[in-house]
Amino acid sequence: MANKKTHRVPEPALRRLPWYLAYVKLLSAQGEQVVSSTNIAKSIGVDSALVAKDLSFVNISGKTRVGYDVEEMVNVLEQFLGFTGHHKAYIFGVGNLGAALLQDKGLAQYGLEVVAGFDINPELTNTTIHGVPVYHLDDLTDKKQPEVNIGILTVPVDVAQTVTNTIVGTGIEAIWNFTPFRIIVPDTVVVQNTSMYSHLAVMYNRMRELFD
Repeated sequence: MANKKTHRVPEPALRRLPWYLAYVKLLSAQGEQVVSSTNIAKSIGVDSALVAKDLSFVNISGKTRVGYDVEEMVNVLEQFLGFTGHHKAYIFGVGNLGAALLQDKGLAQYGLEVVAGFDINPELTNTTIHGVPVYHLDDLTDKKQPEVNIGILTVPVDVAQTVTNTIVGTGIEAIWNFTPFRIIVPDTVVVQNTSMYSHLAVMYNRMRELFD
């Protein structure tokens, strides 16, 4: 195996790679040394040929009739997915979801450290949540640290674009957008939309198709 990226990985494959990683990390904890694409496929619920294709994008290849080396697969996937790096982020909007993310220490296991939150609620600003300081959004320019390159957006829909414009103006390179609003950013800023409401709608529709 080699950890050399030679192709742009399609987004559907990128979404599956963390599933594979979670499974092989579990195998590693159980002392397993090798795993077949068939076993990975069964655990994830995809075709084994798709597993092999996905892993080929990151130059992970198994041995015939042996399978994939578990530890090497863990190392390659963690490094490729960026989980071994260290990224710093701000959370914008410290309501229920934002506050929950501030308290989620599990993000650090995936290379993401939330170092501050920003809000406009005077009851929240100039406080701390699980040791993480919360500031007023108006103080963003003064508080912005050069090493912070990610913004996590959890504000109400009606101010999502306005806050986005403020974030982009500070030089943030990527926005993890938890709002259902499709924000507009320059081509130089990466946006990852993660709308729980969209996934909820998909689940409801699948339930209706299956049970109605």
